Amino acid sequence: METRLLRYETLAEDLGGIIVAGNLRPGERLPSVRRLSRERRLSVSTVLQALRQLEDRGLVEARPQSGYFVRHAATRRPSPNARSTPDEPVPVDVSQRLMRVLQSGMQPGVAPLAAALPASTLLPLAALQRLYGGVARRHPRLLEGGSHINMDEPALVRQLVLRSVAWAGPLAADEFVITNSCTESLSLCLRAATRSGDTVAVESPAYYLMLQLIETLGLKALEIPTDPRHGLSIEALDLATRDGKVTACLLVPNASNPLGSMMPDENKRRLAKLTAERGVAVIEDDIYGDLHFGAERPWPIKAFDRTGNVMLCSSFSKCLSPALRIGFVAGGRYRPQIALQKTITSGGTNSITQLVLAEYLESSASERHLRGLRRTYERQVEAMIAAVTRHFPAATRVTEPQGGFVLWLELPDDIDTTALHSRAIAAGVAYVPGELFSASGMYRNCLRLNCGNPHTPEIDDAVRRLGALMAP
Repeated sequence: METRLLRYETLAEDLGGIIVAGNLRPGERLPSVRRLSRERRLSVSTVLQALRQLEDRGLVEARPQSGYFVRHAATRRPSPNARSTPDEPVPVDVSQRLMRVLQSGMQPGVAPLAAALPASTLLPLAALQRLYGGVARRHPRLLEGGSHINMDEPALVRQLVLRSVAWAGPLAADEFVITNSCTESLSLCLRAATRSGDTVAVESPAYYLMLQLIETLGLKALEIPTDPRHGLSIEALDLATRDGKVTACLLVPNASNPLGSMMPDENKRRLAKLTAERGVAVIEDDIYGDLHFGAERPWPIKAFDRTGNVMLCSSFSKCLSPALRIGFVAGGRYRPQIALQKTITSGGTNSITQLVLAEYLESSASERHLRGLRRTYERQVEAMIAAVTRHFPAATRVTEPQGGFVLWLELPDDIDTTALHSRAIAAGVAYVPGELFSASGMYRNCLRLNCGNPHTPEIDDAVRRLGALMAP
């Protein structure tokens, strides 16, 4: 069954790529089912599955007795451009506005296009629930105590070490600290490497949660220009760190949030070397590293770290379940400070869940699930791009994410997505306004959409309603 799924999905991706590239024009007929069956050496039913998937993505339509035709102009809009950023670090003030945006997006009847959360139907919840029962039976004394000193379950650390082979590791077991989330991981690293008033270099646009952490810790943010495909500019970071005023660098190099960019290996190597030489700590959020769209998992910056200067953070909230609340840090030379901060702020992480996660990662189901999830997220992002192309103003620019499941849009300059937000909620559509991804309030004509849900007719209609609000 898995082989057949792979075949029809491969055919759908190939045909979708031809359409998106503009090689098949709107209204043009696709090769016949029988021809595709013969030339691709696939069964007719497999070809039909692929074509139905393209129908679901809004790329083709079936015409009785005639075949399948390209439905609309699906050529990609130009990607947003990297922008000039402020030269000086600034205090951050986004938390209250962001909380209002996220809370409004959770109202009943509002399409969930704001918070970057996956649909529960895509996650292995039943398997995890079964494991909870098994772990409780095999370890009946887990609830009898806890520790602020021995916080990490060896079984889970072992699985992380094994997984780190794909990150150009393996990393040492004593580098890891198990946390309550990737958010806690990032916070612990900032506490370990900075002091109130310090300056932290961030991508621009930057993940809003990172800006929140900078704000709550009394730090300043220095926005660094970021390319929609290749990530943070190393040249700009070089200039920004020459005077010794930047203490740390906080970024998402693999499938960044919100751009979906992927920093090339050479840039990661240069960044690791540059920051180590200048004493700038690197805090790396690799939560989307396993959700890449390419053939191979991208290496983190940690792979190029030779001095223990890089702190690698991640969790399993985007691929297994946000409710697990399990993250981790590979802390390098900062590991002792991170562990101390963990001890005095939240103590040990739930032991039962650590063991459940360790057993799931040890099973063959884990990698199968990830392979399927990557394909699913990629399809959902493509479907959202197609919907935006159909329904938004013609001048809209769209990113081409290389992993993850968020989409960044740059709208015409006269559209203020912050001012428009309340009208969108009233129309039953949520999103995150672009200015919340900037410490200095840039990107008011931009927004981020969550693509973590299957692209149903209801989601497509929500995109249509949102686009209608932006029509001239």
